[in-house]
Amino acid sequence: MEMTTPALLFTAISLLISAYTSRFLTLAGLLRQLDLQYKKDKDEIVLMQIKNLRKRINIIRWMQILGVFSFFLCVLTMFVLYINKQFLGEVIFAISLLSLMSSLLLSLYEVNISVNAITLQLDKEGIK
Repeated sequence: MEMTTPALLFTAISLLISAYTSRFLTLAGLLRQLDLQYKKDKDEIVLMQIKNLRKRINIIRWMQILGVFSFFLCVLTMFVLYINKQFLGEVIFAISLLSLMSSLLLSLYEVNISVNAITLQLDKEGIK
């Protein structure tokens, strides 16, 4: 493996982390709004939405952690390859790829959960 191979992932991982952060911030803002609404109305559907959002925010946190870990391991791979430890570099890079794949799988799971949140909102509005 060449030293440039892990560097190819830098852009992709950076974009993923940026997208995850954007999702996190959007959900955090929505969670604050729903919290205020629940304190005012005590609506059970709003409470269910809050629980859904908390779960999604926790998943996104793990997506971010795994993404950053993957990025770190890519950098470590480059360093290890630089000091001519080919096999160790390949092992670290493989772990980096597994971390990135785990992050992406969690992203799919979070998207699936978000459909439940939309369903709750549509049910609240009486839309079938």
